[in-house]
Amino acid sequence: MSGGTPAAVVLRPLGLGDLLTGVPAIRAVRRAVPDHRLVLATTEPLRPLAELIDAVDEVLPARELEPLDWAGPPPELAVDLHGKGPASHVVVADLHPRRLLTFASPGYPGPTWYPDEHEVRRWCRLVSEGLGVAADPDELDLAVPPVPPPVRDVAVVHPGAAFPGRRWPAERFAAVARYLAAAGLDVRITGGPAEVELARSVAGQAGLGESAVLAGRTTSLELAAVVAAARLVVCGDTGVAHLATAYRRPSVVLFGPVSPLLWGPPHRPAEHGPLHRVLWHGNGTGDPWGTELDPALAAITVDEVIQAVEEQVHGQAEWAPEGSA
Repeated sequence: MSGGTPAAVVLRPLGLGDLLTGVPAIRAVRRAVPDHRLVLATTEPLRPLAELIDAVDEVLPARELEPLDWAGPPPELAVDLHGKGPASHVVVADLHPRRLLTFASPGYPGPTWYPDEHEVRRWCRLVSEGLGVAADPDELDLAVPPVPPPVRDVAVVHPGAAFPGRRWPAERFAAVARYLAAAGLDVRITGGPAEVELARSVAGQAGLGESAVLAGRTTSLELAAVVAAARLVVCGDTGVAHLATAYRRPSVVLFGPVSPLLWGPPHRPAEHGPLHRVLWHGNGTGDPWGTELDPALAAITVDEVIQAVEEQVHGQAEWAPEGSA
């Protein structure tokens, strides 16, 4: 910590999508305290991407709902961007900040939490009401990673998701990937180290070679760089969808148990239609942590996704598919 410089601590130790949906609120905190050192407390695996947020001066490793390893004097401001109740509020309150901003819960005054509010707008409202500054929900952009992408101008197909309930079947992703490849696009299958076999299965069923599999071969920064330079992103409701939003890349996002009204990308008109296209047949009553494929996600067909990706690439380059998969 810089001696004599007041600090503002923002707590957001969750997943990639959570981090990226919190970026507009983090920027609003920066506007509220422009002379403070802004410290973002998030998980260590997210550090490389957290450091791409221009409002952040320092990243503090954090674990969900555990005390922070804070060595400096009490911060001037602490903001809970984690949750709505005392379990997370106490994490920032224990830093003994001069000012504390949380949603209202027993023992903690603050703005009211609304369960049906979009995730981005929720945290923007917390900061706007609590600190009296403007917060723009569309300030989702992220700096391009300082590493060259392994590939450019590819169609990214990301079949993974944290829970089976949000994981569209591999054979359907393979059918879309096969269609994209037949149309002349360079298709790459992405994923984390735990999703290598899934990515290989999708690539194999799509008739793609091993070189098409990027899963397990990229760091988080390299994956972000691939998305930032991608022609198209096709994925479920997961962190990669939020990367496509952050880098304003055309995307097709498949929603199931969770409503896109709560977690979906912003509406951004482009020359040939919306920049981000969402497919959803749900009612918002599914289980995002479910161990079985959510019925709403299962209801999305291959033909629907193919139509959506065709609409996304229309006008970007000649689109001459050799036939539907």
